[in-house]
Amino acid sequence: MNSNNPDPGVARALALSEEILSVAESGNLESLESLDRQRLELLQSFRKATRQVAAADQALLQQIAQLNDRAIGLLEHQRRGKGRDLDMAAVGRRAVAAYSSIRMQR
Repeated sequence: MNSNNPDPGVARALALSEEILSVAESGNLESLESLDRQRLELLQSFRKATRQVAAADQALLQQIAQLNDRAIGLLEHQRRGKGRDLDMAAVGRRAVAAYSSIRMQR
């Protein structure tokens, strides 16, 4: 491709990256693995076929990297939130168990 026309595979990878970010924002992670696999295949194909990256492709690759960083950040934030929820549930279970045994002793 010339420097003005981006590679169609890279353009499709950018669209998939936008979709991945949308999925990460919504919290519906079921399709995330499939989307990421498709994007990886496109990027690997581009890498194998390209000797020198054109300016248009470089700009799209930069956008893909930025979207990927945002999606990873969102997913990490959700993972930490779930971890906090699980910790609080465990604290609640321990409290119920502790108070239940005291109440039964009376």
